[in-house]
Amino acid sequence: MQKINHVYSILSLILLFFLSGQVHGDTLDRQRHDFLQAEKFIAQNDESAYLDISTSLKDYPLFPYLQYQWLKDHLEQTSKIMQFLAIHGDTRYAGLLRSRWLNYLSKHERWLDFLQHYQASDSIALRCQYYWASYKTGHQYEALNEAKNLWLTGDSQPEECQSLLSALVISPLLTDELIWQRFELALKKDNVYLAEYVQRFMNESDRSIASFWLQVHKKPALIIDGSFRSKQNKFQGRIFAHGIDRMAKDDPDWAILLWDSGKNNFNIEESVAHKLERRLGIALGLKKDRRAYSRLAQLPGIDAELREWKVRSALLEQNWQHVASALAGLTQEEQRQPQWQYWQARALVASGGSALAAKDIYDKVAEDRSLYGILAANAADKAYRVIDKPVIATEDELDALSREKEFKAAKELDLLNRNMEAQRQWWFAIKKLSKLKRMTAAKLAQKWHWVQIAIMTLVKADYWDDLSLRFPLSYLDHVQDNAYRQNLDPAILLGLMRQESMLNENAMSAVGARGLMQIMPKTGRQIALELNEKWQSESNLFNPDVNVRYGAHYYRQLLNRYHGHIALATAAYNAGPGRVDNWLPQDRPLSADIWIETIPFKETRKYVTSVLSYTMIYQNLIHSNILKVKNLLPDIPPG
Repeated sequence: MQKINHVYSILSLILLFFLSGQVHGDTLDRQRHDFLQAEKFIAQNDESAYLDISTSLKDYPLFPYLQYQWLKDHLEQTSKIMQFLAIHGDTRYAGLLRSRWLNYLSKHERWLDFLQHYQASDSIALRCQYYWASYKTGHQYEALNEAKNLWLTGDSQPEECQSLLSALVISPLLTDELIWQRFELALKKDNVYLAEYVQRFMNESDRSIASFWLQVHKKPALIIDGSFRSKQNKFQGRIFAHGIDRMAKDDPDWAILLWDSGKNNFNIEESVAHKLERRLGIALGLKKDRRAYSRLAQLPGIDAELREWKVRSALLEQNWQHVASALAGLTQEEQRQPQWQYWQARALVASGGSALAAKDIYDKVAEDRSLYGILAANAADKAYRVIDKPVIATEDELDALSREKEFKAAKELDLLNRNMEAQRQWWFAIKKLSKLKRMTAAKLAQKWHWVQIAIMTLVKADYWDDLSLRFPLSYLDHVQDNAYRQNLDPAILLGLMRQESMLNENAMSAVGARGLMQIMPKTGRQIALELNEKWQSESNLFNPDVNVRYGAHYYRQLLNRYHGHIALATAAYNAGPGRVDNWLPQDRPLSADIWIETIPFKETRKYVTSVLSYTMIYQNLIHSNILKVKNLLPDIPPG
């Protein structure tokens, strides 16, 4: 009998567990329904109905979001806003509501309230309103001093800054020097509208000089005109340098000729001359001009971009002594990076240095998962190793994190198909976490099938060794099917997809590229025509089956164009075949590693190195191992 009672107790507990889960689920379902109804009342501005239904939602994860939606349209309700900020001050919506409320207080000239509730912000508009509130409450001198910092920019400031900047303009603190500084900053940003606006505050003589400077900005060739020298003024050297700088973008050869022949005829500040010499040297490097090194070598390596282009320009010459010299000019931290260690070993071998020392470097770099690690492994005749150390997160840890209120809110937003809002909530939630907890959060995102979010969260945790998380095998059937059709290795398509979209089928770029392989609608239309398919709509590019098929077809076209060279086809997928054609060597073959390192576009250079390394990682994950680096990257033939 005692045994029967014990069994009954256990069954009762199990039943109670399931019933409590059912009740909890029913409660959430009801709350979701009420939440959506409450949003309708907000849209109808029905305060009575909203307040009535919202009382049942106070323990719902999205209650702060709901309250924010009501209060942002009722900013006159000061006591309720202050209550919200006191209770929900640690939520994302507190910051959003505070910004809106402060803007409201400013518009209604409630300066003391504004100053009382303002918190330091990255928003320039709010900072301007804060200083203006200080100005209006008797702290004019301090506010105008801060306004000088807001003045010194080449960007147009938001409307909220106009009152403060107008007060600065009529004050003694706005000097001729400050006016000229903003004028020049505006021209450097190519903000002609702002430069013309600033010109209004100049005296008649300076306004005439500024007018000519604007003409040179729009038409740099004016510095060639014989009348240029007759326009003697205190800024003539700077105007000449500015004209050369503008010219260097489209015609660096002509800019260099004019600069070298004319720079000694003008009084040009050393800092201005140095910036221009740097600009011209890098411009030659971007053109893959072998004269770049001789120009850059004369300049002190005071910034990372200049130091790196010294190395690249030496590689363009294929002068290994110059390469070694440029590498020695890197900082110690830079010299420890796998990228530059690889080139150090490469320079040692090419210049007849110690083969043993080079092998030691190659062996060390080969441990890295980047393209340079792959190249080093190949040079050292070693197998490419893929280190995989998954993040360990128990179910209890994942469950505990998912029950934290910020993550509960993110999940509810996702369940309500508020995808963008869910992502914003997620990024707010992980800001508060330690690196270790962010690793757990990445595993939680993976569990929720938020592939892109999981990858990006692991990046924010500064952890790189969980390969199943960083390189998911989603859409593998689509990939393998289309790889077979186009005679491609599936690892290449996976590498492209990982770089293009992080395997997010709904990804859309700022310029309108869509889906897993980021197909532009214009390109999609052309591919549909080539495949004898009816073009349906731009949104069809979010369909994985269509997107992968079109991406594989386009990549195969690029491979055919470049005779199967994966580096060239990959660069063309990112930058376009027209640019890649212009980057091809002119007179003799070039080793692929040098060609990749000297790609002019930083984005494309990083893109190619990432896709190639991702391809090798995916090859390992899907147990393909068909591609070998020495076959993957043959020399680049002349164009």
